[in-house]
Amino acid sequence: MSTAQNKATVRRWYLDIFNQNRLDVADEIHTPTYTNHDPYTPPGGFGVGSQATRNVVTLYRAAFPDVQFIIDAQVAEGDKVATRWTATGTNTGSLNGMPPTHRRVTISGISVERFEDGKIAETWGNWDFLGMLQQLGVMPAAG
Repeated sequence: MSTAQNKATVRRWYLDIFNQNRLDVADEIHTPTYTNHDPYTPPGGFGVGSQATRNVVTLYRAAFPDVQFIIDAQVAEGDKVATRWTATGTNTGSLNGMPPTHRRVTISGISVERFEDGKIAETWGNWDFLGMLQQLGVMPAAG
């Protein structure tokens, strides 16, 4: 696959699966051994393959049903795509046992996806978890 095709596949991960809750797309774009290396993975992890994707999306969409990702920038080289993104959503559901705050948040992050045979095999993410908690009012803001 070309780097342009890989970038388009990553856009589907955010815009189709997350934004539109089209969990069926996970089977099309993730390998059976797909692993999400999110530093904020809940205890027990997300699993592997397209089920991992379903678990990630289900967790965050339950907490932020109106979540919307915007792709701010992408760079691709070889078998990897780096994506800078911004997500917004309103916390109307529980998140890992934390009750909803009904606050709207804007979160930024960067992910790197690695491809195998035209599908996403791994994701490494780094996003503003602390900023999300501060916007939700469950952690004090710095200063």
